[in-house]
Amino acid sequence: MERQLEEIKSSFKQTIEKAGNKEELEKIRVEYLGRKGVLTTVLRKMGAIDPKERPRIGRLSNQLKSFMQESLSAKLKEMESAKGESGLDVTLPGRTIRRGRVHILNQVLAEIEDIFIDLGFSVVSGPEVEDAYHNFEALNMPLYHPARDMQATFYFSDNILLRTQTSPVQIRVMEKDELPIRVIAPGKVYRSDSDVSHTPMFHQVEGLWVEEGITFAHLKGVLEAFVHALFGLDVPMRFRPSFFPFTEPSAEVDMGCVICRGKGCRVCGYTGWLEILGSGMVDPVVFDYVGIDPEKGNGER
Repeated sequence: MERQLEEIKSSFKQTIEKAGNKEELEKIRVEYLGRKGVLTTVLRKMGAIDPKERPRIGRLSNQLKSFMQESLSAKLKEMESAKGESGLDVTLPGRTIRRGRVHILNQVLAEIEDIFIDLGFSVVSGPEVEDAYHNFEALNMPLYHPARDMQATFYFSDNILLRTQTSPVQIRVMEKDELPIRVIAPGKVYRSDSDVSHTPMFHQVEGLWVEEGITFAHLKGVLEAFVHALFGLDVPMRFRPSFFPFTEPSAEVDMGCVICRGKGCRVCGYTGWLEILGSGMVDPVVFDYVGIDPEKGNGER
């Protein structure tokens, strides 16, 4: 039994050394000194010991019990002292460090960029504070053009503004790059418009492909590949004739509502369709502004 008591003492010392708070100390006390504790269980076997050995084993047992009680008290004082010196309760569990996550908008933008990169497009960017020439004039919207009335623009002066679309980036690319051009221009745009379905700042992703021989079939193929890659192969699409000052012909693109699957709901206005983008072939007037021969630079956007 003497050897058993030594093993209990060794185990107790290792266990108490690892204790980090008061709750753990209490668990150790119950484990070794409680009614069903390790030491208590051993002492109940004293009746089986040789009567001549009982006094010595009893003395060793009492010494071990005192050692355990004193060790528990000393450990508790040590914890309280550490709390008092630092002003913090070091026995409390540590706080979990929360890891940041990529914003959902950035996740979607990254996915869109990856799709177009796989289709052979490059990603470009431009200034958010623009001049009226790149934001309007070069996109076939001169000062008198009625399309300007559709843009609720934030102006800094008569000529400087927050861009209302990412199309100015395409103008800047066509001004300086050689053909063929195949780019997308994701970014923030700004319009003085705020209601349940509009915000003063939102994101756009515009694409431009300028190369000899490009037709509306190329435009349709790229957009179908993009929509099906982003939303799934089972999503229906349709093209509707439309008008934009910088494209001719122009088309709006709708996709089947992903909420009701075409049955009609509040999200799609009970039509079964969601309008997701505008598209068209680059208007020859725009090519004139950037110095590209329309005969050599058919383009889609």
